[in-house]
Amino acid sequence: MAANAAPGTGAVPGATPAARPLVPVAVGVLLRPDGSFLLASRPAGKPYAGYWEFPGGKIEPGENLSQALERELREELDIRDLRATFWRSCVMDYPHARVELQFCKVTQWSGEVRPCEGQAIAWQQLPVDVAPVLPGTLPVLQWLARERAHEGPTHIT
Repeated sequence: MAANAAPGTGAVPGATPAARPLVPVAVGVLLRPDGSFLLASRPAGKPYAGYWEFPGGKIEPGENLSQALERELREELDIRDLRATFWRSCVMDYPHARVELQFCKVTQWSGEVRPCEGQAIAWQQLPVDVAPVLPGTLPVLQWLARERAHEGPTHIT
């Protein structure tokens, strides 16, 4: 399990994290002026289908973080022309992949946010009321809680 992954995140027992390739992932934390943020459910057929997460996906060879984020959010949510800044990252060791989640705060975009891949989407405030929440989403909820001086749970269980 990655040092900064929460217990119960699906780490492979006995696996050496360094032996598994690290997959870079661009993740958008879409923020509206009222402080709400967008979560999306993982579509059927993907690992952790039905779990809620911040939208994004793998950084493809030859792409930088900004390019990958633009592509992923266009494909998933039909938005473009992002105003995004890198925020934080963490490594999560899931049974299907060891990923480096590179979170960007997205404060402006063009287009109406709409689900394009059969996923559900929901604008949320703390504590989020959608469940289950993907383990890689939990650190972000904690970071947002600290920034916003939110006390109490960050999500329902």
